[in-house]
Amino acid sequence: MVDPKLYTLLEILESGNYTRAAEKLSLTQPAVTQHIKHLEKELDIKIFNRVKNKFVPTAQGNLLIEYARKNIALYEGLQQSLKDMKRQIRRLRVGITHTAESNAVAEVFGKYSLENPGTSIIIISGAINYLYDLLRNYEIDLAVVEGKLSEPGINSVLLDTDSLVFVVSNNHPLAKKRMVSIEEIKKEPLILRSSSSGTRNLFVAHLESKNMSLNEFNLIMEVDNVATIKDLVWRDVGVSILSRSACLDELKKSKMTVLPIENLGMIREINIVYKKGFHHLALVNRIVESYNEVIKSYVS
Repeated sequence: MVDPKLYTLLEILESGNYTRAAEKLSLTQPAVTQHIKHLEKELDIKIFNRVKNKFVPTAQGNLLIEYARKNIALYEGLQQSLKDMKRQIRRLRVGITHTAESNAVAEVFGKYSLENPGTSIIIISGAINYLYDLLRNYEIDLAVVEGKLSEPGINSVLLDTDSLVFVVSNNHPLAKKRMVSIEEIKKEPLILRSSSSGTRNLFVAHLESKNMSLNEFNLIMEVDNVATIKDLVWRDVGVSILSRSACLDELKKSKMTVLPIENLGMIREINIVYKKGFHHLALVNRIVESYNEVIKSYVS
């Protein structure tokens, strides 16, 4: 069982104050206050500081919040697993970055579910740091991400290697070239992922390695959704730097042109990551095998 005081703690964090938390939890405000006081006394810590009518967690409070989320996620996962066991269902929660969401990965998990009756797959997409937080807190079982995290307790299996490429519409004058230079890209209206994306950060890091800055480019838009960026490029609104794997479907249908960038080889790994203790390694191996089978249909 989860201590009800932990639910109260997270609701205060979500609601922003004790009054709204009490309403959401159908408790009185004094009861909510007592829950926090009991936690502070039990753990000998101060959980919140009040800053301009806002409750801001202390360093100790943040640590408690992290463990509260893990505790609740584990218990709710247990409840769901017991229900699934009775119904003979295997439920898998998978995190996928926005880039991976746009390539063959989602198709692979869909096919796995079809091949294994009784398997239910929940896909959650988000920025890489968000997915790692979910993984640490046991809110997802595994994630497909670009790169990997060197962190105790997290294992990884290589799924594929990928590269960043220059993306233009088939009608763009540069589409006739075999390679594009950085100086040519600087002259174009550029649409990039948001600053939290691994794709953009990799591009920026390679620029900095060449003593260049993003400020030298004509950045007209920042869009987090990869599908939206590809649609804008297809409509000749601008050009972009994207993961090649995110453009596989468009390349297969000859809807878009991708070009390597001269003197800027941006290669990275795509990994399946999971916490130590994950018991379905046969599933991970099958996903890798299925991915390799599916990817052949895109590149053939």
